[in-house]
Amino acid sequence: MRFIPTRYHAPIDYIAGVALIAAPWIFQFSDHTAATVVPIVLGIGLIAYSLVTNYELGVWKIAPMAVHNLIDVVAGTLLAASPWIFGFADESANVWVPHVVVGLAAVFLGLTTKQTGGYSYRKDRPQPTAATS
Repeated sequence: MRFIPTRYHAPIDYIAGVALIAAPWIFQFSDHTAATVVPIVLGIGLIAYSLVTNYELGVWKIAPMAVHNLIDVVAGTLLAASPWIFGFADESANVWVPHVVVGLAAVFLGLTTKQTGGYSYRKDRPQPTAATS
């Protein structure tokens, strides 16, 4: 069941993208190459596909929200599984736990966010009338 409106999902995307890029330094695992590269690449990717998503904070509004949600599920699964795929699951918890937690959150958002937008953050400008033109 999809119950999260895109107006909430949209800002989370940009915040999560920046947080993923900064995660290696926030959680102090930047000395682990694979553990560092994965969230940085996925964070940049998240910001990129958010910019082209047809939702409230999309800039170019090319990709439908259904595609965005699918990418969230795939990228979240990769992020959550990355400690085992790339071999850093045996490191300390500060290295692998952020990958799993954020990855599972991305899967959850991808599966529960509505497939269409419909909210505008900007106030609509009144259209000029013949009397005001």
